[in-house]
Amino acid sequence: MTATGPLLLSALLTCAAYSAAAVRLRRRGDAWPWWREACCWLSGAVFAAGAAVPWEAWPMPFTGHMAAHLAAGMIAPVPAVLARPVTLALRALPVPGRRALLAVLRSPPAAFLAFPPVAATLDIGGLWLLYRAPLPPQLHHSPWLYVHLFAAGWLFTFAVLALDPVRHRPSLALRAATLLAAAAAHAVLAKTLWTAGPPGTAYAPADLHRASRLMYYGGDAVEIALAVTLAAHWYRAQGRALARRSPAGRRHAQDPGHAHRPGGVLAAAPPERAARPLRPSDERPRHQEAPR
Repeated sequence: MTATGPLLLSALLTCAAYSAAAVRLRRRGDAWPWWREACCWLSGAVFAAGAAVPWEAWPMPFTGHMAAHLAAGMIAPVPAVLARPVTLALRALPVPGRRALLAVLRSPPAAFLAFPPVAATLDIGGLWLLYRAPLPPQLHHSPWLYVHLFAAGWLFTFAVLALDPVRHRPSLALRAATLLAAAAAHAVLAKTLWTAGPPGTAYAPADLHRASRLMYYGGDAVEIALAVTLAAHWYRAQGRALARRSPAGRRHAQDPGHAHRPGGVLAAAPPERAARPLRPSDERPRHQEAPR
């Protein structure tokens, strides 16, 4: 088995476990969109391409490495988060497993890591450390580097989009500002690679220029996709809130017929009819005395 064999096997098993959980939900009658399952497999395929393709054998090795970095660390995490694996696990796991997962999600360390500025620092800060710090050059070709890139990119995407349930959902303003700051830091890092590669490496200027452009524009494309996704979910949330505040939405919420769904503990009583005002014809004639 090659050095990337365990990574490819792990990606395959993860996608298979996701599909098994989705099938379990559908068999018991619950709905789970097929496109989310497709997102999981797409993420696994992109990650496998980034980790398995021999990018270092390209005529421009640093450009090849940058393509792998974009695939594993920026592109693959987006469909992985859109697949909502945490939500699927909470619905598919048995009760003990669900409680254990909720305990982890509600723990202070998980809340700290999922805080958008912290997740952005771990992701973008790790890239600055990788490309600007005097690290061993062979680290850039380590297969396990892709695991770090994917994990950091997934955590950042998870924190910014906040699609899965978390203990405290950060505000939209904080998440948008974090995305903007991370995009700026990523762009600056890409520009620094135009003139100088990572310390201890000697790549050709043409290779550095092409890798810098790939990192700059490729990162912009992924970050724009994140911004569009964030705006779309905000728009849908605002639409639902507006519908609830509308007169029709308030009547729907206050209607006793919608108070209890099928399977609930109590059955909803039918609404009482409004009292109709009496008309003169409705009055019964009084008992009349017999004529004398």
